[in-house]
Amino acid sequence: MTGFPWLTVLIFLPLIGAVVLFAVKDASVRLVALGMTVADLLISLPLWWLFDASSGQMQFVESARWIPTLSINYKLGLDGISLPLIIMTTVLMPLCVLISWHAIETKVRSFMAMLLIMESAMIGVFCALDFVLFYVFWEAMLIPMYLLIGVWGGPNRLYAAIKFFLYTLAGSVLLLVGILVLYFQGGHTFDILQLSQRSYGVALQIWLFFAFFAAFAVKVPMFPFHTWLPDAHVEAPTAGSVILASVLLKMGTYGFLRFSLPMLPDASRLFTPLMVVLSIVAIIYGAYMALAQADLKKLIAYSSVSHMGFVTLGLFMFNIQGIEGAVMQMVNHGITTGGLFLCVGMIYERTHSRQITDNIGLTKPMPRYATLLVIFALSSLGLPGTNSFVGEFMVLVGTFLWSKIAAAFASLGIILAAAYLLWMIQRVAFGVPAAHVLPKLRDLNLREMVTLVPLAVLIFLIGLFPNPVLTRMHMSVEKVIARVIPLPQEESSALNQQVPPSTQQGLTTNVDLTISREGPHTPRFSDIATKERRP
Repeated sequence: MTGFPWLTVLIFLPLIGAVVLFAVKDASVRLVALGMTVADLLISLPLWWLFDASSGQMQFVESARWIPTLSINYKLGLDGISLPLIIMTTVLMPLCVLISWHAIETKVRSFMAMLLIMESAMIGVFCALDFVLFYVFWEAMLIPMYLLIGVWGGPNRLYAAIKFFLYTLAGSVLLLVGILVLYFQGGHTFDILQLSQRSYGVALQIWLFFAFFAAFAVKVPMFPFHTWLPDAHVEAPTAGSVILASVLLKMGTYGFLRFSLPMLPDASRLFTPLMVVLSIVAIIYGAYMALAQADLKKLIAYSSVSHMGFVTLGLFMFNIQGIEGAVMQMVNHGITTGGLFLCVGMIYERTHSRQITDNIGLTKPMPRYATLLVIFALSSLGLPGTNSFVGEFMVLVGTFLWSKIAAAFASLGIILAAAYLLWMIQRVAFGVPAAHVLPKLRDLNLREMVTLVPLAVLIFLIGLFPNPVLTRMHMSVEKVIARVIPLPQEESSALNQQVPPSTQQGLTTNVDLTISREGPHTPRFSDIATKERRP
């Protein structure tokens, strides 16, 4: 089965489904869309068990010549960083179809086609190993997301859609410039793996870092480029909000991890203080803004700004705890925030309002709904035993190793998260409702339970047993760290002699094996990190 084109099938099956939708009867559109997303999920699951966690190299690689005259190839692959993000995407897409089953009543065929096209583009971003192919998928997401907001969104949908499109397009233009510069400076190739191994001058790295930063920071979104996010979330349909928060935001942090860190290590170290400050500001600012919201969607949108601040903070710690915690939090945020947006969409279908004051005291009329809402909220605030606790704890440990002061300020985000989420739960779940509202509300039906329960199960599964996810990303993360913080030449030679010849596969592999054997708390690793960060 190693020769099977897993990634090509994952990418193009939803596209085929989008075409098929326009050939079936209206009554079958929803079923076909659900069947295609479920099929994509089933195809992605074997990758989890076939993946070799002991290797930090790209696996399931597929390559074919695309535009030979420009050295542009169709090249796909995944490692321990992209694998959990792909699985998360395929898990969420059937749930987006289910939540839209009755919520979308106009132009259903086109809506479902947009969802399937989005799925293809998102998976393609996480798989692409050619920069041009990556950029094609990166830009391909804009049009269907623009249409999801602009056609099926709320009253101010056109304003929100145009704002989203302009912000992300502006950043993408600079990303294209950076890609072209890398092409000419990196040996006339768009191969991401080759470009990641080349060395570039510090001045060039600085310019490229800001070109990439413009695209990735807007997509995250980092402070102060976040203003498009609340508008887009409020106006987008529920499925659009889930895709936006759970997957699209992760593409910005994925870009930092896949491109900025390994390709521009000197610039990444140079601008670490700036990234730390922006991340901490986002953590605290997003949490304070969430405290002030009366709209449930806006509250969750600003909480996303805060939680994504933890991800960018962990990425620029350059230690195993920080980066693994950041990748873990990318997955956790997708599951938890996706669940919260699904809950908001379900209550909106009943009360036709997202205002907290119109959705008070739901425990008595909707006990199943209230239970799941509380689970997602407690996970979002990082309750021990839930998935978010693992990611945030690891990020804070990695930050503590870098700076105790930075860790102290970042910890304020968790305290504020407890404040705004518990306040929301106190009113929405346990408040005293108006007497005339209670008889009108019905609890979750089977379709809605099937939509929410899988995410609730993943919250506890990852929270109690995070090791399967951490094990698969470990070698890939160590490879990134070895690229950003290389060992001195004399220590590298000593390590080469310690590793048995049968396992010597180059300098990077030897460094990875040694760090993994000694553990992330060894003085050697900390000393190297500290030494490299000094001016």
